Amino acid sequence: MAKQPMLKFVTVERDMPEKRDASSRKEDFHEIYAEYADAKAKEQAARCSQCGVPYCQSHCPLHNNIPDWLRLTAEGRLKEAYEISQATNTFPEICGRICPQDRLCEGNCVIEQSGHGTVTIGSVEKYITDTAWEEGWVLPAAPARERTESVGIIGAGPGGLAAADVLRRAGVQVTVYDRYDRGGGLMTYGIPGFKLEKDVVMRRMEQLEQGGVVFELNCDVDADVFATIRAEHDAVIIATGVYKSRDLDLHGADADGVEKAIEYLTASNRKSFGDAVPEFDGGRLNAEGKRVVVIGGGDTAMDCVRTAIRQGAESVKCLYRRDRANMPGSQREVANAEEEGVIFEWLSAPSGFVTELSDAAEGAAKVTGVKVQKMRLGAPDATGRQAPELIEGSEYVEEADLVIKALGFEPEDLPQMFGEPELTVTRWGTIKAEFTTGKTALPGVYAVGDIVRGASLVVWAIRDGRDCADAILTDLGVTTAIAAE
Repeated sequence: MAKQPMLKFVTVERDMPEKRDASSRKEDFHEIYAEYADAKAKEQAARCSQCGVPYCQSHCPLHNNIPDWLRLTAEGRLKEAYEISQATNTFPEICGRICPQDRLCEGNCVIEQSGHGTVTIGSVEKYITDTAWEEGWVLPAAPARERTESVGIIGAGPGGLAAADVLRRAGVQVTVYDRYDRGGGLMTYGIPGFKLEKDVVMRRMEQLEQGGVVFELNCDVDADVFATIRAEHDAVIIATGVYKSRDLDLHGADADGVEKAIEYLTASNRKSFGDAVPEFDGGRLNAEGKRVVVIGGGDTAMDCVRTAIRQGAESVKCLYRRDRANMPGSQREVANAEEEGVIFEWLSAPSGFVTELSDAAEGAAKVTGVKVQKMRLGAPDATGRQAPELIEGSEYVEEADLVIKALGFEPEDLPQMFGEPELTVTRWGTIKAEFTTGKTALPGVYAVGDIVRGASLVVWAIRDGRDCADAILTDLGVTTAIAAE
């Protein structure tokens, strides 16, 4: 009888890939976790209990068949493991790196609930697909038949790219339009390299191009361009994401040195490509030698504080109005940031900014500090979370040379931008779209990802893109035609 390769969680402890020491990793923008060796990946995959109701799978937005590819990894059948992983996830190596597994698959692992420590699902997922790339198993789309139907996709982020991949594999002609000079969206310009190295994203872009996806970059879509795209394609997918930064209506919020997170992170990521970035090179978006204060408690705030550390900031502090237990960002990222020297000021909110006249520009005010108001948690709000309340008389000033606002993102006014008032939106400004299909109020126009959900996770955008592509294939009669061939 063959030896049982699984259910090792009782005898084998959870073991993450080796993490680089904080003193060395904060000197560069390389990923902080090493790769699993083959034996270690098999060992950790073998900890899976193969439970009858896999909560890891049900709590994954893509419903990845996690138990099966863990078993195949434990048995050394990596190519089969990759094929099963790729069947439901367009970018498994990216999700393995940046998904908040502690809130999704790993956080709902049965053996985690029993006290044995979760299976390291994300690290094994990354290992499987990185191995697939090395072995040449990752192939571009090669449809059995090219079709005449075409789809235009506005936005080259994860939702748009996932839809493009599904459509091309069915033989549909796909053109992706994006405002930036590189595809990938926030995966390229928003997420720092220490979480997602840029060659990982760029090789996916190359794979999509090799599979026949056409990219129109540096393309700002206004009313005229949107009308042209609709006229040229049988269907259009809006996958723009949400890029409008939330702001603070506080005294001094427009002073020099008070910056938006997206601009700060984009400048840093452009430098990683070797681009000339005047705002960085001139010092405005460079934290080197500065006292940095980041306002916010989400994953974008974590990206900012850890980027500032790597740029050589004199000090980095993060202000968040709730406590550690109630912050929206990944606890794993908070721990990484603390190891690297970031100081968190919990239950702290800005009430204004201290400024002085700048020598650089006549009459311009430059930030020198943040007025901080201490908070306490009161009764739960409408969402069930305890609402922060001001503590009277607790205000103090946190000195700062650079303040980064990481307060989240809102949708741009797309009906106005695209000249389509009939493109209906919700009260939050996101596009109203049909659940699972992505159909909007405009005939032949669909929407996916953050522009529908609001700021969310890459894995949800991938799910939306794949579902929408399937709906478009059905609406265009492509799936029926393929089945009949």
